[in-house]
Amino acid sequence: MKSTILRCIAAMALFAVLLVPARLAAQEQKQDLPRYTVTDLGTLGGTFSLAGGISNSGWVSGQSTLPDGYQHPAVWHNGVITDLGTLGGLNGWAGWQPSDSGEAGGAAETSTPDPNGEDYCGFGTYLECHPFIWRDGAMTALPMLGGNNGEAAGFNNLGQVVGGVENTTIDPTCVGPQGFYQIKAVMWENGKIRELPTLYGDSHSWGLGINDRGQMAGVSGNCTTFNIHALLWQDGRVVDLGNLGGKINNVAYDINNLGQVVGYSDLPGDTTMHSYLWQKSTGMKDLGTLPGDVGSDADGINNLGQVVGGSWDAEGNERAILWQNGVMTDLNTLIPADSPLHLIEATGTINDYGQIAGIALQISTGETHAFLATPTMERWPISESQKVVLPDNVRNLLQQHRRFGRPGGGFMGPQ
Repeated sequence: MKSTILRCIAAMALFAVLLVPARLAAQEQKQDLPRYTVTDLGTLGGTFSLAGGISNSGWVSGQSTLPDGYQHPAVWHNGVITDLGTLGGLNGWAGWQPSDSGEAGGAAETSTPDPNGEDYCGFGTYLECHPFIWRDGAMTALPMLGGNNGEAAGFNNLGQVVGGVENTTIDPTCVGPQGFYQIKAVMWENGKIRELPTLYGDSHSWGLGINDRGQMAGVSGNCTTFNIHALLWQDGRVVDLGNLGGKINNVAYDINNLGQVVGYSDLPGDTTMHSYLWQKSTGMKDLGTLPGDVGSDADGINNLGQVVGGSWDAEGNERAILWQNGVMTDLNTLIPADSPLHLIEATGTINDYGQIAGIALQISTGETHAFLATPTMERWPISESQKVVLPDNVRNLLQQHRRFGRPGGGFMGPQ
């Protein structure tokens, strides 16, 4: 008996010796995380703005409400916000990825009522919603596939733009305000449009992200379920990236120049979703959630493999996240503890300099504004992760964002 006890004590001592270096390594890894200064990017005079993408040169694209409540696409650069206007209508948005030269794509309403009663842009105006590019201070409508609506999402540095537009084929799964025609993923280049192949006969598809090698990430489904398959387009073919066990809500948001893809996928049972990292060598990897949370999504990845997005609890209270070196961290723990902003989600992705853009809650006013987080050489202590209860209207906005898996999708801001 005595020898058994001694063996147990020895084993426990050995485990403790092994555990100490592991704990120290984890602490060192946590201390190696960058710290960020945070800038409130402001609005166009309204109470809401959201960052949809950031380039390596610091251009941020997104959208903001005006004093009258209408929403316009916008870009931010060097502390200046620019209203991109519309195509004659009332509302619009700019997509995920601006180029390094400041070009942006998106969707904007025209002054023409949709002949089929569609509310494609989702603003309740029932106006036609057309894809555009913004370049050198001017907005230009992009060609479509014969339908009345569409949107541009991502820009690369080769002048290629990815998005989705309606064709002229009636979709029986989608009639009425939700839609009328099929929607197909497309790429624009040199003013010309090219339809991308759709997987498994899905009637709807969207291109969401594009890298500088011309590889594209996106999603396909139908008007009832929207997002069934997370997709990669390359070399003229489409690849199903798989899923984390769920049958719906599988979206590929962003792709870097290494061909790594991030997005979100439902778990078995389709009651919640997790962020993932996909690469050809390993397939889809579940990135999990922050401790105590039930869901997460990944909005962007840079060429260093850093991933950003959001993680939320069962009530929908969300925190922006940074994932690197296999560890997910609450971005709010890496900013000054007295910050007036709670960083909700890094909807605006991350560039190769580590700058992160997204949406934040102004704690004093309850308004939601676009933010820019910039790495700093300062090394203040990492704070504890805190849960912030978001207003109901903000949580509803975020749920809408995840359901549509699209750049704008009628982001009117919290109502």
